[in-house]
This record gives sequence, structure tokens and C-alpha cells, in this order.
Amino acid sequence: MSSLPKSQFPPLELRNPYVHSRHRNQNEVAEDYVELIDDLMVRKGEARAVDLARSLGVSHVTVSKTVKRLIEAGLAYSEPYRAIFLTSKGRALARQSRERHRIVRDCLIALGVPAKVADIDAEGIEHHASRATLNAMRAFLEHSPPDELP
Repeated sequence: MSSLPKSQFPPLELRNPYVHSRHRNQNEVAEDYVELIDDLMVRKGEARAVDLARSLGVSHVTVSKTVKRLIEAGLAYSEPYRAIFLTSKGRALARQSRERHRIVRDCLIALGVPAKVADIDAEGIEHHASRATLNAMRAFLEHSPPDELP
């Protein structure tokens, strides 16, 4: 095995699936929050902590702690008693998360999963699928006959 060139080793994320899964779990909350903040901004013109708490079914304290981590990560900004806004980095993460969700959902629907179930399942799968898996799903969707696509 040591005779293989480095480029032929699997990507670091695939060498240890447990490490990969823990890393993805840590990112899952941030991805859900930035996606929801972005959705609230589009629908309501603002994203308030109370709206996040209500939508996610968590306490205001949980939202405050998570938003603080988003701010520290450079994904969001806010002022006391004001709405929460995404930085350009946060908006980019929201777009990426939404696109991953769409790919997984559309693939599940193409496989025959009912749309409502596919949407719910995609919410969990989107955070854990590797880039290789998402690319394979995208390729599958692009090569499926049009009448089979969602």
C-alpha cells in the first residue's frame, strides 16, 4: 500500500467514516440555521431569534448560543434586539446546503420515494453525503429520462 502515489489514497474524509460523520454532525446545525435564516429573510424580510426558535422547535437560549457561534464563524451578524443577517459566506453556505438538499430530494423522488417523504429524508441525508455521492446523484439525475425526473 505504501507504494501507491499519494494521489491514489482516498480523500481524508473517506479514510475514517466515524471522523467524517462527527465532522458532518458539527456542520449540520450551522447549515440548517443559515438555510433557515436565508429563507426567513426572503419570506419575511428579516430573521428574528423567536422565528428561528419556533421554526426549529428549540428554545430562545439555544438559538442565541448557536447564532453566537455563527457570528464567530463569520457566517452571520446581528445587533442586540435586532434581526439576524447572513454574511456573504453565510449566504454561500445556505445556497450550497439548499442545492445539496435539492439533489438528494430529486434523486430519491427519481427512485420512487414519495415527494413528502423524500423532502424529509433529504434533510438528514444532505448533511452527510460526500461530494462524490452528490456528484453521482447529480449525474444520475442528468442521465435519467426526462419523464422520470421530478
